Amino acid sequence: MPAPAAALSLAFAKRPDDALDPRRLLFFDTETTGLAGGTGTRAFMIGAADWHRDPHHGDGLRIRQLMISTLSAEPAMLRAFAQWLAPDTVLSSYNGRCYDTPLLNTRYRLARIANPLSGLDHVDLLFPARRMYRGVWENCRLATMERELLRIVREDDLPGSQAPAAWLHYLRGGSSSLLRRVVAHNHQDVATLAQLMLRLIQSHDERALSSA
Repeated sequence: MPAPAAALSLAFAKRPDDALDPRRLLFFDTETTGLAGGTGTRAFMIGAADWHRDPHHGDGLRIRQLMISTLSAEPAMLRAFAQWLAPDTVLSSYNGRCYDTPLLNTRYRLARIANPLSGLDHVDLLFPARRMYRGVWENCRLATMERELLRIVREDDLPGSQAPAAWLHYLRGGSSSLLRRVVAHNHQDVATLAQLMLRLIQSHDERALSSA
């Protein structure tokens, strides 16, 4: 999935005057110990995708994932993720503005680590997806967008709701088989985000052209 050759218009996100170098984007998603949020919830996995030119493999979408196998490893994961961010990084997620980012903000604060997310621009794809497709399909969940808009059908996917139990099972000495499926789920999520942004831009441009 090579990087787009031109700057990406953010008109689809109600930012008609903004265009973005695609290599500044970092698509990210977390897997967490629960959905309630608050100080008792932590991310045990962070996945990220960005367009990167590798000297050996060429230009394409790079996917990196961090996972902790002990609770004490959380600060190390947070520091590693911080190294993936630059002052001009633009985050992109699906409902991350309301869930993933506040959760990570809390974890950085509790770990007493400088928060690298503070002040970064953030393009949350959930909101433009809702504006374009609410009422078209049964809901606007990422899995629905993936299936209906991108025509991606996952096989043997472990739902995100089962991720906390899979990680806790592994943490307590259980098999890693379910955890590998969590890793695969997270990997596909961040790959989907990059494809979804490009598709939303295309859909917006097509609608604007047809209404002109």
